[in-house]
Amino acid sequence: MSQDQTTTVWAKTALVGNEWQSNVQLTLSMGKITRIIANAPADGHLANGHQAALLLPAPANGHSHGFQRAMAGLSEARGPSGQDSFWTWRQLMFRFLDHLTPLQVQAITAYAQMEMLEAGFGASVEFHYLHHQPSGQPYDDLAELSARIIAAADISGIGLTLLPVMYQYGGCDGRALGRGQRRFGNDLDRYSQLMSAVRNAVRMLPDDCQTGTAPHSLRAVAARDVQAIAELAQGGPVHMHLAEQLPEVAEVQAAYGARPVEWALDNLPIGPNWSLIHLTQMTPQETCDMAQTGAVAGLCPLTEASLGDGIFDGVRWFENGGRMAIGSDSNIRISLAEELRQLDTSQRLRDHSRAALATRQLSTGRRIFQAAAAGGAQAAGRGSGRIEVGAWADLLALDMSHPDLADLSPNTALDTFVFAGGNDMVRDVWSAGRHVVQDRQHIARDAITAAYRKAIKPLRDGL
Repeated sequence: MSQDQTTTVWAKTALVGNEWQSNVQLTLSMGKITRIIANAPADGHLANGHQAALLLPAPANGHSHGFQRAMAGLSEARGPSGQDSFWTWRQLMFRFLDHLTPLQVQAITAYAQMEMLEAGFGASVEFHYLHHQPSGQPYDDLAELSARIIAAADISGIGLTLLPVMYQYGGCDGRALGRGQRRFGNDLDRYSQLMSAVRNAVRMLPDDCQTGTAPHSLRAVAARDVQAIAELAQGGPVHMHLAEQLPEVAEVQAAYGARPVEWALDNLPIGPNWSLIHLTQMTPQETCDMAQTGAVAGLCPLTEASLGDGIFDGVRWFENGGRMAIGSDSNIRISLAEELRQLDTSQRLRDHSRAALATRQLSTGRRIFQAAAAGGAQAAGRGSGRIEVGAWADLLALDMSHPDLADLSPNTALDTFVFAGGNDMVRDVWSAGRHVVQDRQHIARDAITAAYRKAIKPLRDGL
């Protein structure tokens, strides 16, 4: 999808920087915002022009496993042990991916990306750990499955940050990968080759797309190799699962003599290019210390609830200047509004409070939306997250004709989107200037949906 042409977007109200402005005209060129004029007259006859009622920066989806979208709703039965958890869910996931072909990965990921765009996300960070054939044997092209993620982004038009995941072991004791994990595994040399191949493949996408690295977790990567993996990002984003589950905390503590967050703070150069995913099992002190590093907390509240991970300590995190991105992780439900809502309402349930993440200056929806936009851009290594000159034109227009939004002030409309609305309130989305969602629907919805239907039928029949 081309971003070369110059186009104009006029908004009755837009969140420019940190302020609401009226009658705002944006000029988009080469995927970026090149000019902003406030108090500009509406002109419905501008060539290549579009109008919006309420315009926002479109946050990046900070953490996704695209292929898991096809598993949504299939893992809700009680298992034979009667003690279901993240770990029993993971066994179903392993069986599922044993059957995935490259074309199915592409079709499923494109569908997930389409839904992200229709939900209001402007870009996606793909935490991609599926690399090899079901036997564990690499494809002739080492980057075959990464190339399918890239092809999906070419179809959907989403801005992509692709993070090939380094996965070595089945646990902190260095045990070999099990049957369901064989498609993940690499040693450091082969991972370096994979990164080179992926960088070359990403060049087929527009300039806003890029790569980073992802040491999967302290369970799956040798401690001695985490820093080397981070260096292969070449200054780009580095993402890692950290402190997601109680058994994970216990395993790391037994192996390394420290809790995961404690060990990471003492042994890794955690900083603004790092994104630590989940962080649902932190002590209060760990929360304060990690927040102050400038790293991003990659939060996926719907998945964290679905898998019983725990509740992220958002109140303490924000009080200590922490930054956060919102992701859809397992893609069991792709909704920007619902992820934000789950983040705040989980704080309320834990603390018996209301408006847990609001401040005296900002309402809850406004605060967490802006935090997700800024933190998502940081996690993606993407110059977006704000409507300003020079930023990538990742834009979200709310449908102010929706009966629950009509006649509301901008702040109240944003709160209503987050706490009483959802995807049906998203009217238009641009990803680096590509106008991919128009009048509530992705421009390639029919073709993407048909390919998805074809891909999932044999997978579901085989479970």
